[in-house]
Amino acid sequence: MAVAPSTPVHRDGNVLRWLIAYTLSVVGDAAYFVALGWAAQKVAGPAQVGLVMAVGAIPRAILMLGGGVIADRFGPRRVVISSDAVRAVVILAAAAALAFSTPGLWLLVALALVFGVVDALFLPAVGAMPPRLTGRDQLMRVQSLRNLVQRSGHITGPPLAGFSMGLGGPAAAFAVTGVLFTLSLLLLVAVRLAPLPPEEQPAADSTARRDLVDGIVYLRHEPIVGPLVLSGLLSMIGCIPPMAIGVILLAEERGWGPSGGAWVNAALSTGVCTTSLLLAVRGRFPRAGHWHNITLLVASAGIGLIGVMPNLALAVAVALVAGLVSGLCGGLAVALMQARTALAFQGRVASVQALSAVGITPVMFPLFGLLVERWGAGPTFLLFGCISMLGATVSTASHAVRHADLDFTKTAD
Repeated sequence: MAVAPSTPVHRDGNVLRWLIAYTLSVVGDAAYFVALGWAAQKVAGPAQVGLVMAVGAIPRAILMLGGGVIADRFGPRRVVISSDAVRAVVILAAAAALAFSTPGLWLLVALALVFGVVDALFLPAVGAMPPRLTGRDQLMRVQSLRNLVQRSGHITGPPLAGFSMGLGGPAAAFAVTGVLFTLSLLLLVAVRLAPLPPEEQPAADSTARRDLVDGIVYLRHEPIVGPLVLSGLLSMIGCIPPMAIGVILLAEERGWGPSGGAWVNAALSTGVCTTSLLLAVRGRFPRAGHWHNITLLVASAGIGLIGVMPNLALAVAVALVAGLVSGLCGGLAVALMQARTALAFQGRVASVQALSAVGITPVMFPLFGLLVERWGAGPTFLLFGCISMLGATVSTASHAVRHADLDFTKTAD
């Protein structure tokens, strides 16, 4: 059966409004964390600064799955708008408090806790929106652009916060962040989502607990989404710690200095952004599941090999290749999951993905550091690369994933 093509992303005002709003939100998030750290440093010692920076992770991890249930029950648009509104109000209030008084550490702890709760609602809801913004034939473009926004936003946010603090201290940085969230909110209000079909409407007598259990059962039995979620968890456990803290420890061990670690991370980000942009332009990918498995295996090997490269130039080259294939397998994985997930379960599936990235994976950071201290950076990188390869094995073992497609221009299934 022929599939009617959707409006291309670059000509779809609804999708573009969502992308711009999401960009502003990501930049605001990155700026907020820098501003929070500097504000804590001005009123507390190093241990308290670490507490402030970590405290938001607790409600985010505990409540994330519940956030997915809420997104599916009340609709992702309503949840995202409410979340951005709370963030804008709270951060602007914090900016005013810092500008006109000298509040104690309690204010920053409360701010971090509020943001942790809001993130638990925002992340699943914003992840559930693309399939209701456009057709399945445009999902790879939307997800690739979203991946590009995430990378560029985390690069842009910290310098923006630093510039604002140079002009007016943490209060100014919080104020700029609040403005970003406000602009994001205004754009989100104008975004429209396709309604759920009648057969996917939540049951009136269903409970939150029942919805959560239904989501877990759905993942267990969905032949493509379930294996990809598990594969994604293993690959994030294997890849994020080496790139988040491993590169720093590797540069220190090899005497490359901070600039050496920055070059490795820049190469990885450049590779991810390049393939994300290419996927956004291409828009379709036949045999997507097959190529996801291959590129995940190559990316995992690349992450592991960074730690055993004999010099900085080779480490940067391997990181660039790993970034190129990581951007490809990541974009394909998310697009496949969203294309194959029923609209009624998008929030719950997105919550599991978000929990893997910001709830479970950071727990591995201390273990990674301990292993580097005992074994050295090279063996630890190889170990975590093997963990990521295990994720590729999980998805490759699934017949449904191997034959999954993202070319909807000919037939629908």
